[in-house]
Amino acid sequence: MAWELLFTSDIGLMSLVVIVGVLVIGAVMGKMYSNKMEEDSRKGSN
Repeated sequence: MAWELLFTSDIGLMSLVVIVGVLVIGAVMGKMYSNKMEEDSRKGSN
């Protein structure tokens, strides 16, 4: 019933969009931070 409500109701679809958005933003920020830490470690070792 919860899955049906998530995928068929307006509120459920909006919640799903927010959940996916938060996951995408988290992945992008994690990748940015990882690249920045790698760049800083390369600068520090020189």
